Amino acid sequence: MSSAEEKIKSSERKCIATGQVLSKTQLVRFVLGPSNKICPDPENKLPGRGIWVQADLSAINKAEKNNLFSRALNQSTECFDNLAATVEDLIAKRIINLISLSRKSGQSICGYEKVKDWLKKDVAKVLIQSSDGSNREKSRLRTPDGGNYIGWLSSTELGKAFGRENITHCALASGGLTQRIVEDAQRLKGLRIVKDQNSCRKDESAK
Repeated sequence: MSSAEEKIKSSERKCIATGQVLSKTQLVRFVLGPSNKICPDPENKLPGRGIWVQADLSAINKAEKNNLFSRALNQSTECFDNLAATVEDLIAKRIINLISLSRKSGQSICGYEKVKDWLKKDVAKVLIQSSDGSNREKSRLRTPDGGNYIGWLSSTELGKAFGRENITHCALASGGLTQRIVEDAQRLKGLRIVKDQNSCRKDESAK
């Protein structure tokens, strides 16, 4: 096996709910915590054997309902109430924190005019718009060519990243933080029911 193949294999894990072998960026890691409690580990940092489930609402619900964590560990386990909602909340908070760090490093901005300017200058690589913002207003900005679109965070969540009450438009420049935000946003999308279908735009590149 070549080094490239070994690297790809090391970044993949099998989902206990679907049986699919997927990239870690498409999965959520869980570990056995105190009192045999199944603990979500979206940052992949907690000690212990990792159990992997696809970042998908139905997959996590299946793993919980069918006691697949206990089967994988060959012992009795207990899950948090509303496990999928707990995972969703953890990943959303992680994204908000990463966007905040991106802002502090000058890799993200917010506000219609600033985002429009970044898009015009080809600085923006990711367009983020709140799921509860005006569809008419959001349609005035387009996803960067070859870039990504994220539209399943609320205006309140985006506001937290910028120390404001509400934010509708945000853009990210290229960088390591941006890639992590995009990957986590895709995981969140699988867990979050997007009520506003227009937030998945026709010009969306992050499909």
